[in-house]
Amino acid sequence: MTPQEIETEIRSYIQRAKGIAADGLSVSEFAGLSVDLLKLSIKAVDAVPTEGQAKKAFVLDAVSLLFDGIADKLVPWPALPFWYIAKPVVRSVVLAVAAGAIESLLPLVRAS
Repeated sequence: MTPQEIETEIRSYIQRAKGIAADGLSVSEFAGLSVDLLKLSIKAVDAVPTEGQAKKAFVLDAVSLLFDGIADKLVPWPALPFWYIAKPVVRSVVLAVAAGAIESLLPLVRAS
């Protein structure tokens, strides 16, 4: 799989996730979409001959694209003013959790 094919597959997944999130999204749905994206990204970049840190950065970029694309759907509209203040911090936490999840999911993805 080429890097362009990986990027196309990830962008396609994010578009499907945006469709799912169009009417709103629960935290558990967001978590499920994030884990599925992590698995997809890990599987895709694992086949590319690149060093580990570059692969991890690519997967985290994919998660940040997902977060930026659908995270606003998690918040009820009355809370949006507070969300816009907290969003950068929440984004950092999500990316930190994703970085740890990559290490945990890697053996599971390789085994499947």
